[in-house]
Amino acid sequence: MSLQSLAMIENWPVPTAAAAVVRADGTLAGAHGPTGQRFPLASVTKPLAAYAVLVAYEEGAIDLEEPAGPEGSTVRHLLAHTSGLAFDEQRIMAAPGARRIYSNTGFEALGDHVAKATDIPFAEYLHQAVLEPLGMTSTTLEGSPAKDGVSTVDDLVRFAAEVQAPRLLDARTVLDAMTVTYPGLTGILPGYGHQRPNDWGLGFEIRDSKSPHWTGASSSPRTFGHFGQSGTFLWIDPDARAACVALSDRAFGPWAVEAWPPFTDAVLAELRAGA
Repeated sequence: MSLQSLAMIENWPVPTAAAAVVRADGTLAGAHGPTGQRFPLASVTKPLAAYAVLVAYEEGAIDLEEPAGPEGSTVRHLLAHTSGLAFDEQRIMAAPGARRIYSNTGFEALGDHVAKATDIPFAEYLHQAVLEPLGMTSTTLEGSPAKDGVSTVDDLVRFAAEVQAPRLLDARTVLDAMTVTYPGLTGILPGYGHQRPNDWGLGFEIRDSKSPHWTGASSSPRTFGHFGQSGTFLWIDPDARAACVALSDRAFGPWAVEAWPPFTDAVLAELRAGA
């Protein structure tokens, strides 16, 4: 039976939206809208890029503790937005590990680092390491590993199933990615303001007790994922044993701040009711 709550996307003030929920066992709990339509992901690109970086780590091409980015920064710092690099420019704003500064530039440095270490352009490495093995045939990286992915709900469901039951990575590596890295750091969550603390794992934002937040009031503190400025999100709630993907073609703004949390709460309520 398909989740009825997913039909709430029909009421979103967007031209087009699609959504789906996949359980931890890989079964589809429900889908709504054009799940095969390609949408720009914006920053939902980052978890895909991070996963490829972690594959490079497990393959021995790079190490999480090796230098990357600004002086004193490591691959781990870049993945956790603690390298000190500014949001969208080559400017150092803090010492590595001192602050949580959400950084597209940091993810671009990661892409360059992996490309240099593997001698494979990062978009191609992502394709070989993650997209091709998962059958994500409609997903491409068309520029920056921070924000230029294009994908479908159908493809991101495959990725969300992988993260919940890893085959491409050791489960301990995924646990590391969904665990707070450099705890206690403050920072700004784009669109939601200053957060104390602003907790992140490796390429995934961690909900914890953040308020306001783009997930639901009933989302567990262990929920992790990412949203994008193109009106997109992916969350994984380990307590609910499910993940949700929603893509739209309207830029993130007040409409999303208002619409997303009740949508997530409705999905979680239906899952808890045994849907």
